[in-house]
This record gives sequence, C-alpha cells and structure tokens, in this order.
Amino acid sequence: MFGSAIVYSGLVITTAGLILFIKPIERLRVESRSQALVIAGIGAILVGIGLTLPVRESRVKKVETRLDEFVPVWQFRERHTIRIAASPARVFEAIRNVRANEISLFNTLTWIRRGGRRAPESILNAGDSAPLLDVATRNGFIYLADEAPREVVVGTVVIAPAGGRSALTPEKFKTELAPGFALAGMNFLVAPDGPNASLVSTETRVFANSTAARARFARYWRVIYPGSALIRVMWLRAVRRRAMTPAAR
Repeated sequence: MFGSAIVYSGLVITTAGLILFIKPIERLRVESRSQALVIAGIGAILVGIGLTLPVRESRVKKVETRLDEFVPVWQFRERHTIRIAASPARVFEAIRNVRANEISLFNTLTWIRRGGRRAPESILNAGDSAPLLDVATRNGFIYLADEAPREVVVGTVVIAPAGGRSALTPEKFKTELAPGFALAGMNFLVAPDGPNASLVSTETRVFANSTAARARFARYWRVIYPGSALIRVMWLRAVRRRAMTPAAR
C-alpha cells in the first residue's frame, strides 16, 4: 500500500507539473515552464521510487485458515472485513452466488483494466449471467478449498516463467516450484458474530518465488492496488446486500 501511495502521489505531481508547463500560474509560485518541468520531474522520480521499492516477505505464525495452508508465505497482501446481519450459511450462499453486476464499479474497473478491449469471458470480463466465482474458476482460477459455511479459497498463477505453465492443481501451491512463479490465493472467511450475524473477511495474498518475479509483480500491484482494494470492498457489500435480501438467487 505504501508503494502504491508513492506511485499515485508521483502521478498527481507529474500531472500537475505538465499542466503548469502548459500554463504557469504565478500565484502558485510557478512562474516559468522550467519550474513546471522540475515539478513534473520530481513526480516522475516518485513514480519510479514507488514502482521499485523492495518488498518484504511475511509468513503465518500459526495455520488457522485454509488460505494459511495454501499461501503461508507472501509478499503482497490485502484484507477487508464486513459484519453482516445474516447467518453464516446465508452469507456463504451469497458469496457463492454474487454476480459481477451486483458489485459496484466492478465492470467499470475491469473494463479500464483491460483497456476497453473486447475479451473472452474471464474475471476481467465476467458478464452478469453467472456467479463471479464460477466465472473465475472456469478461467484461470481453481478452488483450493470450498468448505461451507466457513471458507472458500481460490487460487491462480499470476506469473510463470517461459514454458512453465501447466495444469493448475491445489498441490501446486504446496510444491516448491522453479524460480519465476508468482501464485495468488484469495479467500472469503465467514465466522459467527452473535445471533443471526456473521463477520466476513476477504484476503488476497501473492507469493513470488524469485527476485525478478517479485519486482515484476510489485510494479503491477502498486498500479492496480487502489482499484483492486475498491473492488473487494464493493464485493463484500454486494455479499451483504444479497445475504440480506430473502428473494436473492
């Protein structure tokens, strides 16, 4: 998150510098185009720093979830939680059935991510006719665990070395792979939180097993992180709406 904040701060400063290059504004103490270029250059430097910051590795201390089992070590992570006034069984059913059009901004952000291009069905072009987890697991993701009403975990390969892609299985997440891979796991975890209420979290972890893969994924992660985080927050809210709507299917 820190690296992403630096990247986007740099982009804002760079953009401001380019605007001021077109029209310097004296009341902002930018009186010449050369000053504006310095501002834009500082922004560009910040972007470069944000994209190349080193990453730290984290590890679970105790295996408590299926996600811990499959992705116990990671360099990239995000986690979001929500409380829902519905039973764990009802919430889990909602998680399994939420569609892309129920998640605010999902289709807009994934359209931006694929550059507005048409694409076959995938997590970036999910359509509205099938549950989003079903779309994901038909297109690059697999179920690592599906244990109603507690936890569902999906995983995918986000980076693979040349010639390294093969059939993805849960066992691959527990096997030492050749250098150059980055594996991602995401879960939804449901816990009772009082009478007819649940505490729900979703967590994403990515483990890259080489310096090159870590650097490559870090650049990608720091650019997409704000949109990724927003999607997951909206995803949880969509789960809440569906879980609390008796007629939802």
